[in-house]
Amino acid sequence: MSRIGKAPITVPSGVTVTVGKDNVVSVKGPKGQLQETIDRDITVEVKDGTINITRPTDQIRHRALHGLSRALVANMVKGVTEGYTKKLELIGVGFKAANTGNVLDLALGYSHNIIFEVPNELKVATEQLKGQNPTITLESTDRQLLGAVAAKIRSLRKPEPYKGKGVRYVGEIVRKKAGKAAGK
Repeated sequence: MSRIGKAPITVPSGVTVTVGKDNVVSVKGPKGQLQETIDRDITVEVKDGTINITRPTDQIRHRALHGLSRALVANMVKGVTEGYTKKLELIGVGFKAANTGNVLDLALGYSHNIIFEVPNELKVATEQLKGQNPTITLESTDRQLLGAVAAKIRSLRKPEPYKGKGVRYVGEIVRKKAGKAAGK
């Protein structure tokens, strides 16, 4: 039995979980509402403030979906209660970030600024303090969408291994390579 899959999910007060037809799980809480379609073989039961997810057999496919389904539902419950945040920092001379609403204006060392439109489900904030690198803060209830958008912004200028310039997550460690002169 999957250790992650068999762990029950506790539903905090103020959160309602409903399982509709075709195994569509919808979670509604103080920060919003999320929906996810769970595979038809996996059973989702809501009882006494807990959610239990069970699988029918021990096939490899069912074992794989068991833990995945439980993690998806747990992320939805946490998302509508606490929410998720990701911070990115821009490291490099002249790198800047500004936002107007959900439109990011990034100066990343290219000849033109990059205009990046963030989905409406996310909140964007940029900060540029003197003596520190510019930071972009993304907030959302949907963990998958948040990670995908953060990865897309990072891919606009990945951290390079020689000086470490680029867009990286706050706390990310970039391994640096030695340059040509160090080889002699």
